[in-house]
Amino acid sequence: MITILATIFVLGVLTLVHETGHFLSAKLFRIRVDRFSLGLPPRLIGKKIGDTDYCISSIPFGGYVKIAGMVDESLDKKSLTKKSEPWEFRSKPWIQRVIVVAAGSIMNIVLAFFIFFAATLYHGIQEISPDSVVGDVLEGKPAQLAGIQSGDRIVRIDGQSVDTWEEMAGIIHGIPGKSVRIEWFRNDSLFSADVTPQKEQIPGKGEMEEVGLIGIGPSFTTQRAGLFEAVIQGARTTYYIGELVVVSFWKLITGKESIKSLAGPVSIAKMAGESARSGIETLIVFLALISLNIGILNLFPVPVLDGGHLVFLAIEGIIRREVPTKVKLIVQQVGMVLILGLMVFVIYNDILRVFQK
Repeated sequence: MITILATIFVLGVLTLVHETGHFLSAKLFRIRVDRFSLGLPPRLIGKKIGDTDYCISSIPFGGYVKIAGMVDESLDKKSLTKKSEPWEFRSKPWIQRVIVVAAGSIMNIVLAFFIFFAATLYHGIQEISPDSVVGDVLEGKPAQLAGIQSGDRIVRIDGQSVDTWEEMAGIIHGIPGKSVRIEWFRNDSLFSADVTPQKEQIPGKGEMEEVGLIGIGPSFTTQRAGLFEAVIQGARTTYYIGELVVVSFWKLITGKESIKSLAGPVSIAKMAGESARSGIETLIVFLALISLNIGILNLFPVPVLDGGHLVFLAIEGIIRREVPTKVKLIVQQVGMVLILGLMVFVIYNDILRVFQK
């Protein structure tokens, strides 16, 4: 039940925020919105207020805003065969159309930033302690098996003194798979053990790097953050995680990362449930991470996604005329088939991962 409720919360908020971006920007530029739907067709229940049908649809993965005069996921071409009206998407200035298309992703990214900003304002800014004191110790990893505990201070590795976390981490990262003698203080007692760092892949500068890890994290000091500091830290966190998202997707595109690593709705539901069990704050941060992923993913130049619409708008901005509706419909149809095929593949792999575990 916790997993179900957490999944509904995460997907509901993400969809509402994304589609509200499209909706509000369309209304701002006096573009008629025919439908605002949480969920994908067929329509279940709803109410029409003014020109807009506000509804809940049967497929819970996603949602859509039907904007008058726009070739979208509905592939509705009836309203596009006539001359565009002043209240339609096609009749609006180029920059306004770009804003309407991009607004959904922008809202997702803004949501992520706001959560990171609020978390910093509430908890303060955490900085790694300058010394080599151990914070977290992961269960079942080399450090825990060797007897290292949270609060221990590592002082030597293979006889080489270490005074800071950076020194200690640099040595361990550089010797994956090689046994070393680690010495540490616990209160006034000295302990030592032979530890073999595991080989792991971690994000580096533009690519994954193989390093040695023993399953420990640093200790942190916390400083209170004012409004300005929280804004800066929220922006930094959003940028850093966003960069990792772009690098990860680029590796998928170039074949350096297996497409099987993509997380679909089953994996997201599982992670949402685990986050909820860890507490509401963990769930909210998880929401920020997924929101940032969705915001960036939607800007990729893929038909059906917002990035695909932006490609058409970029072409129209260059050639100074509208791309024929027939071309848009064909590209959207091809994109829909590709996206649906990818969704089936990802869900299949999701289910396999769950049962294998």
